[in-house]
Amino acid sequence: MRRVVFNQKGGVGKSSITCNLAAICANNGKKTLVVDLDPQGNSTHYLLGQDAKPDLTIADYFAQTVSFNLSPKKPADFVIKTPYENLSVIASDPELESIEQKLESRHKIYKLRDLLNKLDGEFDHVFIDTAPALNFYTTSALVCADSVLIPFDCDAFSRHALYNILEVIGEMREDHNDRLEVEGIIANQFQPRANLPSKIIKELLAEKHPVLPVYLSQSVKMRESHQACKPLIYFAPSHALTKQFVELHEVISGGKKAVKKAGKKKKETETA
Repeated sequence: MRRVVFNQKGGVGKSSITCNLAAICANNGKKTLVVDLDPQGNSTHYLLGQDAKPDLTIADYFAQTVSFNLSPKKPADFVIKTPYENLSVIASDPELESIEQKLESRHKIYKLRDLLNKLDGEFDHVFIDTAPALNFYTTSALVCADSVLIPFDCDAFSRHALYNILEVIGEMREDHNDRLEVEGIIANQFQPRANLPSKIIKELLAEKHPVLPVYLSQSVKMRESHQACKPLIYFAPSHALTKQFVELHEVISGGKKAVKKAGKKKKETETA
């Protein structure tokens, strides 16, 4: 299963959601890979440490697709094991920005798909982190993915961005990847006591958008987890936010039945 975590709006928690869902997946015994396509490298640093300097990155992989090489690196050479069992990463690199135009001009949009196809069988789940932009790398991710998770921080700007994203995904499905689906919208940094977030979520549900029934709370524990370069399941396994991530992972892993069950449970809690 390949999931892309994508939103064109910045600051909505893409890297946090990518790494924490992947870490829970790995902690459950599944061979899990994170692909970091954001030149900022937040997922890379979160999983490998702030001072990590990988020998090979996703930029090196893309670079070798546009140059002749007698001894190209194998797909597995780009995979780095994290300190956590079953969890690996293909690291980001600021060089992604400098080679993007060359990749676009040479129509290398399917090269990420080629890489992940060659790694099939090595991993049960792949989570792809993207930059807050519809660029070459994000498009490459959408071309090769099974589904999209959309982080959403419950404000008017995010809502406008959401409609644009859904339109982009529809076009991508029609033109490049007919199996691509929106797996769900993830309400992140949710404030249950504030009126606006709840109002926006209710309106999205009324419009039949696939808002997942687990809302991630705002918490300083997430920033502490970033500082420690340690996903929540390892950093604070009993914390309320960690439990929300675990429930969210159960929902996306369990399919439609799990979504309905979690939604029913949430309604019962809200009306109690």
